[in-house]
This record gives sequence, structure tokens and C-alpha cells, in this order.
Amino acid sequence: MRIRVVHETSYTYDQPARGLIQILRLTPRDHDGQYVRRWRIDTSVDGRLTAREDGFGNIAHWFTPDEPASALLIRVTGEADTEDTHGVVRGAVERLPDLFYLRDTDFCAASTEIQALAVNASKGAGDTLTVLHRLMEAVHGSVRFEAGPATAAVPAAKALAAGCGNSQDIAHVFIAAARHLGIPARYVAGYRARDDGEAEVEAPHGWAEALVADLGWVAFDAVHEVSPSDQYIRLAMGLDYLGAAPIRGSRVGGGTETLDVKLRVEQGKAAVQC
Repeated sequence: MRIRVVHETSYTYDQPARGLIQILRLTPRDHDGQYVRRWRIDTSVDGRLTAREDGFGNIAHWFTPDEPASALLIRVTGEADTEDTHGVVRGAVERLPDLFYLRDTDFCAASTEIQALAVNASKGAGDTLTVLHRLMEAVHGSVRFEAGPATAAVPAAKALAAGCGNSQDIAHVFIAAARHLGIPARYVAGYRARDDGEAEVEAPHGWAEALVADLGWVAFDAVHEVSPSDQYIRLAMGLDYLGAAPIRGSRVGGGTETLDVKLRVEQGKAAVQC
């Protein structure tokens, strides 16, 4: 499948903001089942855009405007060809040992309730892959999806107690539960093309990957109760949302900030090579 993305993030400030720094994990990498044809990041103000690789192996750009800005637009346009690998992630850049992804974080700490959810899902399951699919089903049934900005993500325990959350929250619950069972798990940020073919999407999507012996890293999207297919573009991964957030930044001054996001994820057919 060919997926085209137009992702615009605009900030406006009451007063010109000084010392703006934006870290952009908005550029996907090639791996088995994902081939980036073209990708571009543009900004509405002049500044320095420097590409680096973060500690997880994600492509990250540091953007710093030349002068204080009262508004900033970050626009991503890109196109990637994807294939369905049934959630199995191979050929991705890996910079850290697998066991690193057993670490707890503030977003992915396993409360007593999450521990119980994990243990109940694993009873009688046998192999790790079956455990993870049951866990995905249990999280899907316990935390109802509600669209919301990624910046509103909450700790896994709070999302489970509320019984609802955005895609980041739901992924955090799955990750916390998997780690409680001794299964390395991590957060993934990216884009998902809608099932109905409509292009407008509320926000970038979040899901999880967990380690399965003999298969490697396998993706699980508890929001939709599926292993990600060719509808997905994988942008970045980390221990939780903060480590893989598409955009994070800091500033000095500027007063009140207003954020607006517009996102189109359009699917089509990839050209056939003859």
C-alpha cells in the first residue's frame, strides 16, 4: 500500500517566544514492510534544522528559529510504501539491548490493577504470542478509546482506572502489563490510515511492540485490537510516549501557547514494478 501523509502542527504565542527548541521525531526509517519514498519537513520561520539519531535509533531533528517567533508552523509531507508483515518488525535499527525495554517509567508503571489484568490474561495461554494477543484483547475491553491530543497522555494506572483514554494511554496500559509479565515492551508513535478510506485523522497514533522468542519484535494495537498491518507507518519508538513523541519542545516566554494539528493520512495503491 502507498500511504501519503500531510501533517501540520501550528503554534501561536501571545508574545514572541525566545529560545525555542523543537525536537521532531517525524521522519520514518526503512525496515521490512516499510519503504520511505519521499519525506520532507518544512517550517514557517527561518532557523536551523539539524538531523541526528537519538538513543533509541530514531531519526530526530532539532529545530531552533533564528529569531523570537510569535507563531510557528511545522509541516510534514511524505509518502511511503508499506506491506503487511502481520505485526512482525524486522530490519529496524536497534541501538539498545532487548532487556532495556523491561524498565518501568512514570507512564508505564504497573499498578495492582494492571498486574491483575496481566496475570488474568496470561492464565493458561502457554506461549508468549498467545499471552500478548490475550493481553491486547483484555486491554481493548478494559480501556475505551477516546480521541484526544497526545500531550494529554496520562499514566497507565490512571487510564485503566478511568476506563478510557487516547491511543497513547491504551498503549501504556498494554506495555505496563507486558513488562509485569517479564516481556520486554515499548511504545511506538506513527500514522494509521483509516479503515473507511477517509483521509482526515485526529492525531498521530500510538501502539506497542513486544518481544516474542523466534519472531522478534511484534506490534500490537490495543485500540483496534489488531497487529498493525500495511495501514501503519512507524515513526519512532521509546520506553513510553515521551521517548517517541513526534514533537517535543521548550521555550522561554511567549505567554499562552495555542496548538492546532491538522493531519491527513491517505492510502492508495503502490505502483507495480514490471
